[in-house]
Amino acid sequence: MPEIVKVASIEELEALGARGGVAPLGRREFTLHAPDAHFAALDTSGMLAGRCSVWWHATPPCPGERVGLVGHYEARDATTGALLLAHACRVLADQGCTLAIGPMDGNTWRRYRFVTRRGTEPPFFLEPDNPDDYPRHFAAAGFSPLARYYSNLDPDLGWTVAGTALEGNRRDTGVTFRSLNPDEFEGELERLYELSVACFRNNFLYTAIDRSEFLAMYSPLRPFIVPELVCFAEREGMPVGFLFAVPDMLRVRRGEPADTVIFKSIAVLPAWNGKGIGALLLARLTEQARGRGFRRSIHALIHEDNRSRILSGHHGVEMREYAIFARRLP
Repeated sequence: MPEIVKVASIEELEALGARGGVAPLGRREFTLHAPDAHFAALDTSGMLAGRCSVWWHATPPCPGERVGLVGHYEARDATTGALLLAHACRVLADQGCTLAIGPMDGNTWRRYRFVTRRGTEPPFFLEPDNPDDYPRHFAAAGFSPLARYYSNLDPDLGWTVAGTALEGNRRDTGVTFRSLNPDEFEGELERLYELSVACFRNNFLYTAIDRSEFLAMYSPLRPFIVPELVCFAEREGMPVGFLFAVPDMLRVRRGEPADTVIFKSIAVLPAWNGKGIGALLLARLTEQARGRGFRRSIHALIHEDNRSRILSGHHGVEMREYAIFARRLP
């Protein structure tokens, strides 16, 4: 039977790597994600059989609940997973939490959700992945789906905006569109950050992120960013929305045609919702992508109640399903 131990320092974390077994949590994640507690499951030979972190401070709001989070989850088998999740839930309950949510590595800017229906398409660039039995680990521990997410595949990149009403709306509002300027990359990331925190603050399970962490997440993507696939909507030089898309580099690495673009994030300031800006952003990026030779698109990781799912649903089909889970405590 595995033993659950608390890992309280970088030195203890790195010592786990020498034991073999499941890969330990990385030093950077341990420091940057700052879990309130991190646990390791050690088998009878001392090898790392699983791990997870929990957070009970600065967790997402949920009406009527005090939320605790379970993340950084890895488990060699169902038995280890059951012990880890039971221990994590006891700790969160002891801290006064009434609802455990996972998997989530501290907030929704980082890794969260499990793939629950894989489909036939292989993984795409920047898509989170997990062993297929992990959702069953959570279900066996008393968790059930709290929210579902979907990725859609448009096999012919066929998005069009019918008629002229939306374009007329754009002219009436004075909104213009432009591509990312690669010569001002750092400044453009700053604009993406400001827009993201303003546009997403009302999203399900949202918590804030530091500017420095946001920039550290997106800066490594610079070699893969095609400027024409990142579009800002602006009025009088002030951004009101954006669409961020990247080529599917995993497809390239597998030796498959470089013909797929991933629409990763689309957002419009709340004051501009309902004016067709999102549809026009999507139409413009689709035209740009087709002009660069892309023939397929993936609309990535859309919450089941998000308005962008309505936009995406006009074309393509659901290719993958994901879920985040919750369990009432104690």
